[in-house]
Amino acid sequence: MRSSEIQRLLPGVFQRSLGEGATPLSAALEAMSALQAPSEAVLQGLDAAFDPRRTPERFVPLLARWMDLEVALGAEPGRLRELIAAAFDLAQWRGTARGLARFLEIATGVAGFQVDERVRPFHVRVTVPAAAAGLRPLVEQIVEREKPASVTYELTVQRPQSPGGE
Repeated sequence: MRSSEIQRLLPGVFQRSLGEGATPLSAALEAMSALQAPSEAVLQGLDAAFDPRRTPERFVPLLARWMDLEVALGAEPGRLRELIAAAFDLAQWRGTARGLARFLEIATGVAGFQVDERVRPFHVRVTVPAAAAGLRPLVEQIVEREKPASVTYELTVQRPQSPGGE
């Protein structure tokens, strides 16, 4: 806040005493302005701290915890940023096949997860694309946490397609 802006906030008697030139009050206003400058600079960029795509790397895990995404802390940092950005949408679909598949796709960066709820009552089959086979520990953590508590699951990994397309 500039000293002229601070001056407008002062009671009228102080505003009238400022006058022209250097006065003790004008020097105090300049000092106040200088003291507030660092805080104001931080506040100007505060929105970036809470934007998962612009926040510093060291702040991403904290945002993930705030959004209840600790399960995905093992995901690649760019994937974690995307999960945080999609947290609102994911929360709306939590506990559903659609929500689980979407969560897995964002966390791994691999499309094609399938969640079959018709295997038997209270049991789902999660089919993992071959490209995500190496991420099985992360996938298992996510499925354990995101599936409904009363549901059991099995993971199957698709076989990689052969170069001939078979």
